Amino acid sequence: MPAELRGGNEDPNFQNGPRRSWPFSIMAQKDGSDNNRQPSPRPKSSDKMSDASPTPPATATAQRLVKRYRVEVAASASSVLSSFTTFPLDSVKTRMQTYQYDGFRDCVRRTYETEKLRGFFRGVMAPMVSITLVRTVSFSIYQRSKNFYCDWIKRNFGVDVMGHVSSPGSYPNLWSVATFGAAGATAGSCITVVACPFELTKLSAQVSVLMADKKNCPRPESHAVAASYQNKGTFKTLSTIVKHRGFAGLYTGFSFHLLRDTLGTGTYFMTYESSKQLLTTFGGHGAHSDPFAVLVAGGLCGIVSWALIYPVDSAKSRYQRNALMYSKGQKVEPVKIEFFQPHMYRGLGVSMARSCAVNAVFFSSFEFLKKRIKAMDDE
Repeated sequence: MPAELRGGNEDPNFQNGPRRSWPFSIMAQKDGSDNNRQPSPRPKSSDKMSDASPTPPATATAQRLVKRYRVEVAASASSVLSSFTTFPLDSVKTRMQTYQYDGFRDCVRRTYETEKLRGFFRGVMAPMVSITLVRTVSFSIYQRSKNFYCDWIKRNFGVDVMGHVSSPGSYPNLWSVATFGAAGATAGSCITVVACPFELTKLSAQVSVLMADKKNCPRPESHAVAASYQNKGTFKTLSTIVKHRGFAGLYTGFSFHLLRDTLGTGTYFMTYESSKQLLTTFGGHGAHSDPFAVLVAGGLCGIVSWALIYPVDSAKSRYQRNALMYSKGQKVEPVKIEFFQPHMYRGLGVSMARSCAVNAVFFSSFEFLKKRIKAMDDE
């Protein structure tokens, strides 16, 4: 009789256990499994969760792209925020540049009386699109230009500009200031091609009500052209400009715009990078880690750049305003750039306050988002 049926202790699998254990022993042998095999350990709860909800490939790819283009993503989001919150100040600035008011308060009062709150946000969609696009492209070009110039200087002169800037306790020098200025000027000259049509559209929307007033028209026959821009949205304004001045009319005042953005953007980035480096050093913090330095440097770069280029911007605004009152082929009165003349600085205080607020908000948001995106987990 087989040992399994004798009921004795000869069965090594029995070990004083009940006979109902036999079928399980027989089944295990039929399956060819090892009777002495230990049961596999249970998976941990964290393993279950990771197996149950793995990161989708599309999400992982999106995270990698966002991290790769974090400068552009952070610039776009920050631009929307800063542009919308400070647009009323830009509207007041443009009105004071192109028409006569008895100061900031008079401009605000008369605008509200005639156009209500909507008047301060008239034309907001054009800059929301253009400034976001321009800033994104500008920062992308600036970053690549800065890397190019740094590599060129290091290769030809043996000076590591970024190594010096990122060193704790360092101060701006001629190489760093020149590099940031050149990279900014490169970015500014490139983005003019994109920005000019949108800025012309914004200006048209901001002063359309004032242009439609007959007393502000230089000639009676220009009133019909000027009045055609009143109370129209961004795309209708663009089509109206093309109707009266052709597609080339979208680049009215391009030379003024190119000069303003080349000088202004070069000064802008040069001031921001250098002042942030100084403030970080004075504060005793590591490179790029002091939010206060970013806030102050952002506000300061807007003030300094506008103080330099404001007469150029005033000439641009006046020339574009004049051109909108004429049709294609008609001669537009020229406008001269005059530095240190009081009439060329009308609205400068508003512009500097607005630029300080815009760039303080922008750079604070930009640096914060860039750090958060860089810290994202790819897995």
